[in-house]
Amino acid sequence: MFHKAALLLALAVFGAGIIIKVSAWFRYSVGPEKADLRVSRRIAAALKGIGGTFFSRKVLTLIRTFFLEVIFQSHVLKEDLLRWFAHMCIYGGFAMLFFLHVLDNEVVVHFYPEYASTLNPFLFLRDAGGALIVIGIALAIYRRFIKQTHRPMTSRMDIAAMVMVGAIVLSGFLLEATKITSESTFQRMAEEYAGQTDAPELQALESYWVENFGVVSSSLRGPFDKATLAEGKTSHQINCAQCHSSAQWGFVGYAVSIPMRPVASALDGAGITFFLMWAHYLSSLFLLAYLPFSKMFHIFTTPLSLMVNSVMDGQGAPANVATRQMLELDACMHCGACTLRCSVAVTFLEFPNANILPSEKIASLKKLAAGKVLDPKELRAIQQGIVLCTNCNRCGVACPAGIKLRDLWFSARERLLQHSIEEYQLLSPLAYYRGLQRDNIQENDYQKPLDLALKKVAGDTSGKGPLRAGEKTMLGKLNTSIQANSLSECYRCVTCTNSCPVVHNFKHPGEVLGLLPHQIMYAISLRYWEQVFSSKMLWDCLGCYQCQDNCPQRVSVTDILYELKNRAISRRYDELT
Repeated sequence: MFHKAALLLALAVFGAGIIIKVSAWFRYSVGPEKADLRVSRRIAAALKGIGGTFFSRKVLTLIRTFFLEVIFQSHVLKEDLLRWFAHMCIYGGFAMLFFLHVLDNEVVVHFYPEYASTLNPFLFLRDAGGALIVIGIALAIYRRFIKQTHRPMTSRMDIAAMVMVGAIVLSGFLLEATKITSESTFQRMAEEYAGQTDAPELQALESYWVENFGVVSSSLRGPFDKATLAEGKTSHQINCAQCHSSAQWGFVGYAVSIPMRPVASALDGAGITFFLMWAHYLSSLFLLAYLPFSKMFHIFTTPLSLMVNSVMDGQGAPANVATRQMLELDACMHCGACTLRCSVAVTFLEFPNANILPSEKIASLKKLAAGKVLDPKELRAIQQGIVLCTNCNRCGVACPAGIKLRDLWFSARERLLQHSIEEYQLLSPLAYYRGLQRDNIQENDYQKPLDLALKKVAGDTSGKGPLRAGEKTMLGKLNTSIQANSLSECYRCVTCTNSCPVVHNFKHPGEVLGLLPHQIMYAISLRYWEQVFSSKMLWDCLGCYQCQDNCPQRVSVTDILYELKNRAISRRYDELT
């Protein structure tokens, strides 16, 4: 009764977890909150997309992705052979145990009516599945804690996943080992299946099992005479051979049972088999119930992410993009492949902000997407991790789950901007990817963060206040800068302005950009910092170096503009932090 109740409870929690997770894909979004992305609309868009896929040629792409990426994990194989082997061991082992052990009465018996878990090949395959999992976990531990080449962090969920899987496999092998050595288990088996009532015949059978099956008897010790073993073998073949192959075929359990033999009788008397049976059963049920809430949920979501991304064209419908990105957050297996390929991960050594690392940023995005209240410090940490990204997409290319990480970072960036979290790097050329995505952002949503950042950096003058000299410290810093120390050579010949592609982009550049390049140089010498920092020219500079390359005085015009922007942003950022 308790056995069935525990199973039903675990299944109920598992089912509730699945419902919670799947509903979150349609209720939340990584990007800006939009009124037109209602749950009903997102569900309708998803159903439309699924129908369009299955009734089109895309279904062939889906099948190809399933076999190459999901089953054979070709993407992981290209990246790291050792990691691929570990994955295949763990997933292959779990698949074998799931179908041959967990679902044996639902699956195997339909193909093999005479099935018994103690018969070959099932006995061997069950141990082989467990052994594969152990090998896979050992390789994962080696890569994570010993080799330490893929990423610098291991989360509590990573450790919890290893511990839970290890507990199930270990308790399973120990249970098998104690059953092999248990005299009471043999006696129950003999009474129930062999139907032995004749004491000498039962003793002969037990002698045979002690000799050949590893049973530890409290009353019988070898060596046994040949006649007794022959009689026991005959009894075994008549009564037991139909259901029991040699215990050695359960090679892991049998190997574990050998060192247990000296204490086997004491353990058997203490009821260790009963304890291990429930430990194995309850730990398995706990894992089942906890699965949707754990990192291991990716065994469902990663294949789904791979297949969804294989058939989604470009950006896709906004409703489906929002749903896909929530799915991708759950599909992340925290493997660290993205961090290993990240162009800016090395900056983590100087700025100990975990959000710089792509693999760690996902956890923060989950909180952000779920609408959890984050304090300003946490929001700034997320923002720093996102804005340092160069949008090179090396992380997305390396991701074995097929997650479009660059799009995730972009959506989260817009989410932060929507909440008026100033981002001064928007004013620099590093924000070019946002410019490429301009068509996907409403005009007001695109321009408002730019204006806010410019106002915060430049002050309230917007270039229209009275001219007045500022402090000398900034000019001194420019003169001592390695890149910007050529300012004094400028004599305002306008060559920089004439060669600037940004200036030539406008019919009346002075009205749009404020100060032009040569005017910025002059304003610097006069220390008119408010006018310099409020000039759009400073922040619209592409960094193409045309002005610097054409300057007859070899003034480092572009480097000076870079230095000015860095100084302005640094000053404002210091005030915030």
